[in-house]
Amino acid sequence: MINKLTVFLTKTQKLGTLATKNKKIYFEYDREFIKTGIEISPYKLPLKAGLFECNDDTFDNLWGVFNDSLPDGWGRLLIDRYFISKGVNPSSLTPLDRLSYSGSSGMGALSYEPEISVDDVCEKSINLDNLFVSSQEILQGQSEELLEELLKLGGSSGGARPKVLVQISDDKKQVIYNAHKLQDGFSYWMVKFASSHDDIEIGSIEYAYSLMAKEAGINMSETTLLTGKKRKYFAVKRFDRDGDTKIHMHSFAGLVHSDFRYPTLDYDDLLSLTLHLTKDMQEVKKVFRLAVFNLFTHNRDDHAKNFSFLMDEQGVWSFAPAYDVVFSYGVGAEHSMLYMGEGKNPNVKHLLELAKRHNIKKANIIIEEVQNVILRWGEFSDIAKLSKKMSAQIYKEFLINSLI
Repeated sequence: MINKLTVFLTKTQKLGTLATKNKKIYFEYDREFIKTGIEISPYKLPLKAGLFECNDDTFDNLWGVFNDSLPDGWGRLLIDRYFISKGVNPSSLTPLDRLSYSGSSGMGALSYEPEISVDDVCEKSINLDNLFVSSQEILQGQSEELLEELLKLGGSSGGARPKVLVQISDDKKQVIYNAHKLQDGFSYWMVKFASSHDDIEIGSIEYAYSLMAKEAGINMSETTLLTGKKRKYFAVKRFDRDGDTKIHMHSFAGLVHSDFRYPTLDYDDLLSLTLHLTKDMQEVKKVFRLAVFNLFTHNRDDHAKNFSFLMDEQGVWSFAPAYDVVFSYGVGAEHSMLYMGEGKNPNVKHLLELAKRHNIKKANIIIEEVQNVILRWGEFSDIAKLSKKMSAQIYKEFLINSLI
């Protein structure tokens, strides 16, 4: 059991120390880091001297900024299966144990020492089809084949869907193991597989959505569709990496300590926090445009962990590129994020109320721009090689209905 961790913001910049005693978790900033004046989590872990004790059980008595380093869903399942295979009961693991496993491979810039690592078991070249088949067997509890390879490739990732963190060549023809050092001609990407509940065409659907979102003015990372023998896999370039430089990332849920599994937050809250954190009205407009897009494209899995912020080396914050943008039903067929209190049937009236409350000028123009792009859904679904049946189903049942 790990009782103490040293936390780093960069390889050489010590952030502070995490420790646990009597089932309580404590943190103290490093004295030299305090001199930088950089706030890595201004609302729940403000930069100041002294010992902090976490009395908030939202994330198992761990601060949100550190919880953002931990996997959930798929990644947590892999870690639990791995420890079970080693004879360790996952329920005995503390948050510090799990952070030690994430080590330097977690999302964002934070890293933790000492680090528990799995032996390198991956070949340089990756077979996505084999990994997909194994991921489905693991989800169904039928097999643990390639468990350690999947763990090494995707054990630090968040979200419910199986995924792997890899390097992809600039020509998109090679997918290799996600080593700590970037290979020449490659960049860091995330490749997503279907879950047991997803449609077989989910990769093409999400790729079509990404193309549509970019055309609608949504800031997104580069995306591509990788083709296997029988499946297509959606891939997105990681925005928490710039070459081998790690970028500090903090989710909306982590910033305010909100359990993303419950629909307790509103786009009103997200826009307010964006202005307070970034001090930039242009960043607020980015969030509003994304809220418009999510409404009209029936993206109802818009929970608080699906929105993040990035911090640069000077401590300046910006709204992160959009991610997990795809058709979804949401919990109870409602949006996870409310629109001025409405989750089930939000409409243009709620968007205009939201815009007025946050002094967003020309909101009607933004709404119209997004709607006009969505009406061109067929173009994007054709590029993604989505079947005509699925394309028509989405267009008829979700997009047009949302535009009425």
